[in-house]
Amino acid sequence: MTLKQVHLYVSGKVQGVYFRQGMKETAEKNNVTGWVRNLPDKRVEAVLKGEKSNVDAVIDWSRFGPPGAVVGELKTVEEISFENFADFEILL
Repeated sequence: MTLKQVHLYVSGKVQGVYFRQGMKETAEKNNVTGWVRNLPDKRVEAVLKGEKSNVDAVIDWSRFGPPGAVVGELKTVEEISFENFADFEILL
């Protein structure tokens, strides 16, 4: 099993379109842990941890997001140190 942890920044029309809830559902479906939150500059930030192929599936979902979202840019930064997350949560 190859674990992967990635920090994501998503810009575009990604707030007010259920992006965080959609990511949470997609992460849970793929057994990915971590968190997602809105940033004051209208971007969405997330940390994803799990099996490489599962994390990649959530990243792929993030390229488009839920209906109503318009993803302008998706920046991913692979992290070397892993955090321990019990589940996937939406932070305020």
